[in-house]
Amino acid sequence: MTNKLLVVDPIDQFDVLKGLASEVRISILKLLAKSGPMNVNQVAAELSLPQSTISSNIQVLETVGLVVTDIQKARKGSQKVCRSVFTEILVAFSDQGPEVRDDEIEVSMPLGLYSHFEVTAPCGLCSADGVIGLLDVPDTFLDPDRMRAGLLWFTRGFVEYQFPNNAKLLNKPVQSLEFSMELSSEVPGTSADWPSDISLSVNGTHVATWTSPGDFGDKRGVFTPDWWKLAGSQYGKLKTWRINGTGTYVDGVRVSDVTLKDLEVDRHRSIRVRIGVREDAEHPGGMNIFGRGFGNYDQDITMRLR
Repeated sequence: MTNKLLVVDPIDQFDVLKGLASEVRISILKLLAKSGPMNVNQVAAELSLPQSTISSNIQVLETVGLVVTDIQKARKGSQKVCRSVFTEILVAFSDQGPEVRDDEIEVSMPLGLYSHFEVTAPCGLCSADGVIGLLDVPDTFLDPDRMRAGLLWFTRGFVEYQFPNNAKLLNKPVQSLEFSMELSSEVPGTSADWPSDISLSVNGTHVATWTSPGDFGDKRGVFTPDWWKLAGSQYGKLKTWRINGTGTYVDGVRVSDVTLKDLEVDRHRSIRVRIGVREDAEHPGGMNIFGRGFGNYDQDITMRLR
């Protein structure tokens, strides 16, 4: 597992501290960090605890972003496989917050600031206050109010964002490129079993595809507003694509041979990232992108240059 540090502000991230305030949950995190991804039954057996106890505590850890779960096929039906997101957690009490790394540049892009799009219905946009434009009308994606979007969805197509290549402006070589966003499949209503192949491309090069297991509506998203119907998509999975000199990784797992050299980042003043469901997708199950004011993570689309 790639080392990944979480710095927790005890004021702004008190929910994370509450998630850690349990011997059972600490034991789960230590087990997953040591043994790698495990299903709920395996965790329960290792800790000698009831499956119901493990399931409820994993749900708490998932809600605060310390554990991610994926639905995978099993011999009979499917199984929930869990893994720890971070290898280290640091609580920072300094009023100045964590020290900013001088080898990292981070840019956050609001969902509605896409520079190009092609989408098919069902599709739509929402802000934290209400629906933007008309539902299931692709031209609504041109609405000026799209700048306030906190949730967008479509069946086929893509949205493309143009990030500034600040590393080039600073004349610094890029060692790795990372994109992070909260995603799910899209189905009328919701369905936990609705796979969709969600693909990422950078500067016109297809980087990798992640298959979302479903469209999640079993509980309200942590930040999803009360006006949004419970029958609608509530939250997604926080996914991270990282491209470096050895390949492309999704959440630390190598999934593609595409390297940073293939993207020619050093040659461009901007970095174009396209996220969508391709026409040749084996599982064309649509997609949701959750931004600020929706889902479980309350974040924009984030790019990091190292």
